[in-house]
This record gives sequence, structure tokens and C-alpha cells, in this order.
Amino acid sequence: MDLIMPGVGLIFWTSIIFIILLLILGKVAWKPINKMINNRNQSIEDALNMAEKAREEMKQLKAGNEQIMIEARIERDNILKEARELKEQIVAEAKQEAGKEVEKLKKNASMEIAAQKAAAVEEIRNQVLDLSILVAEKVIRREVKDKKDNQVLVDDILKDVKFN
Repeated sequence: MDLIMPGVGLIFWTSIIFIILLLILGKVAWKPINKMINNRNQSIEDALNMAEKAREEMKQLKAGNEQIMIEARIERDNILKEARELKEQIVAEAKQEAGKEVEKLKKNASMEIAAQKAAAVEEIRNQVLDLSILVAEKVIRREVKDKKDNQVLVDDILKDVKFN
């Protein structure tokens, strides 16, 4: 029964050893343990602060990226606008050149038509002249038989002819 009911001396010496152990642990072990716990708390707090800073930097980068995207869209729109204007300018120049070419072709065609018309008129004039000469020749052959009538005919022809 000794084990179940300890004696006063055992309780006394156990209590003294326990107090000495607490004092030694307090001096030797708890200070480093508390220091490690404080260091651990500080490192966790620093990590949280760094995470918050990283979160803020990410927000700033995201805002910067959005600004860059907006600027890129504006620049893209400007480039597309310039490309449209250049296309319209090229099309206008092509139309203008085509118009000039059409006018040139019309002018050339008009000149060619006028030249062909003049050639046709000249050819008709020559044919009329040849026919007139043939008719005059036949008339004169008939008229030559009578000298008096022939003289009258020559005089009439000379009156009608205009010299340039």
C-alpha cells in the first residue's frame, strides 16, 4: 500500500525536485523555446506582409497590363484607321488614273474617228471628182462635135470655176 499512499517525505522531495526542474527549465529551455516561438510568429507575420505586398504588386501589374492593353488597342485602331485611309487613297488614285486613261482613250478614239472621217470624206470627194470627170468627159465628147456649142460650154465652165 505504500505505493498507493505516498509518504510526506516523498511528496516533499518530489515537490522540491519538481520546482528545481521548473527553475532550470525556465532558465535553460523556456527562453529558447519562447524565442523560437516568437521568431516563428515573426517569420509568419513577415511572410503574411510579403504576401500582402505581392498581392498589391500583382494588382498594380494587372492595372499596368490593362493600361498596356488599352494602349495597344488604341494603337491597333490607329493603325487600322491609317490602313483604311491609305486604301481609300490608293483606290481614289487608281480611279483618277483610270479616269485619265479613259479620257486619253476617248481623245485618241475621237482623233482616230475624225481622221477616218476625213479620210472617208476625202475618198468620197475623190470618187465624186472621178465621177464628175467621167460625166464631163462624156458630155464633152458629145459636145465636141459642134464647135460653137463647145465654145459656149468652155466659157460657162470657166465662169463657174473659182481659182484659189
